[in-house]
Amino acid sequence: MKNNFLLRLSMTKGIGAVAKQRIYQFAKRHQWWQFDSLEIRLLAQTTRKNDWNDWSEERLCEIQQTHHYVTIEDSTYPEQLRHVPTPPLVLFYKGELAFLERKMLAVVGARDASQYGYSVLQELMPELIKRNFVIVSGLARGIDSFAHQFAISNQGKTIGIVGTGLDICYPKGSGNLQIEMSKHHLVVSEYPNGTTPAKFHFPMRNRIIAGLSSGVLVIEAKKRSGSLITAQQALDYGKEVFVVPGSILDGRSSGCHQLIQDGAVCVEKAQDIFDCYDLLNKFAKP
Repeated sequence: MKNNFLLRLSMTKGIGAVAKQRIYQFAKRHQWWQFDSLEIRLLAQTTRKNDWNDWSEERLCEIQQTHHYVTIEDSTYPEQLRHVPTPPLVLFYKGELAFLERKMLAVVGARDASQYGYSVLQELMPELIKRNFVIVSGLARGIDSFAHQFAISNQGKTIGIVGTGLDICYPKGSGNLQIEMSKHHLVVSEYPNGTTPAKFHFPMRNRIIAGLSSGVLVIEAKKRSGSLITAQQALDYGKEVFVVPGSILDGRSSGCHQLIQDGAVCVEKAQDIFDCYDLLNKFAKP
């Protein structure tokens, strides 16, 4: 009953993430998992219509039979993700869910990455993999896809967080990579099959990337880019942000330089990342 409630709530349209979290917390506090559409609307504190009543037991059963997923109430749900302000109630996945239990580092950056960004990843990735980081990114064109590909080519593990259903490859250029990762690595979404790309899905996707990872490495990011949204979310969650400086001439790294000026860790070599973690671990010891 509990998992059916969470599955149904996660897929109900007409209710935002904050309201869904409020409804979940109310249900958890009272250990009551049965609501009608009016009660859901009252708890959501909205007059907007929702499709709560459209999710019959038959439709839920179909989702259960065609998807692999974990809910926020399951022991296999990643603990670090529970602590973000609006954690996904349900995570759909394809691949090795156990990767979520390992040490993760997010790598994000420009979609129109330059040869410099490509070369930076080529330089840093072998050392990151040797330190057993699982590389998390968004399967987008550019730095995201390069990060996944270099992790795989260096015999590492990688996790892709997408803003569509897992049966949809977006962008199409990442299709073969997404299929390979769903078989041998891990691809995760908070959206069920059939969910097409929408602009608001991607900032939501970014909060999962930031929430799962112990830190975020930014390579080539302009000001007001999606990568900076991910970096800011990581800072809000108390995570480390690592930034590779770039050229001052082409503007691709203007957001990176702003992050460094704001206090992010400037990365010239992989050891700069490791030193930061080693220092944090030293101070974390009693």
